[in-house]
Amino acid sequence: MSRMATRLRTASFVTLLGLFANSAFAQSPVEFINDASAKGMADIEASRLAHQKTESKEVKDYTIAVINDRTTANQHLAKIAKQLDLPVAPREEVVDKAKALMPEVKDGATFDQAYAASQVKTTQEAIEQLQQTAQTTDVPEIKAFAEETLPKLQNHLQMARALQAGR
Repeated sequence: MSRMATRLRTASFVTLLGLFANSAFAQSPVEFINDASAKGMADIEASRLAHQKTESKEVKDYTIAVINDRTTANQHLAKIAKQLDLPVAPREEVVDKAKALMPEVKDGATFDQAYAASQVKTTQEAIEQLQQTAQTTDVPEIKAFAEETLPKLQNHLQMARALQAGR
């Protein structure tokens, strides 16, 4: 009987940890909009820098797609914040957060390789954030935003992986 009790306690503990982990990642609408906007800005700025530094047509094409899609997404987030009358962070604060999120990208021959690797990582993180938000939010506008943006980011991830494999 004590073996059964130990298993039940362990199973209960694991279940509670899972529930806690799920709620730990859930963000309020304001947190989500501020965080996603900052990550989008960081992605845009890293892609602008990559567009200037690279000589690769594939990388240039990728950066244009990222800049366009992430700019559109950030504009959409701003509209949602306004519609919902959410107190979002001042632009300067979002810009500062974006700067802190920007990956260090090397110069020289390894630039394209480092950029592609950073894009795979940051895009995977953005996809995970959107998937979590789509599952946990009770705000229809944010859920719709996440569901609309996910395919674009999944496309970015596929492209970034192709860039990474091609180098």
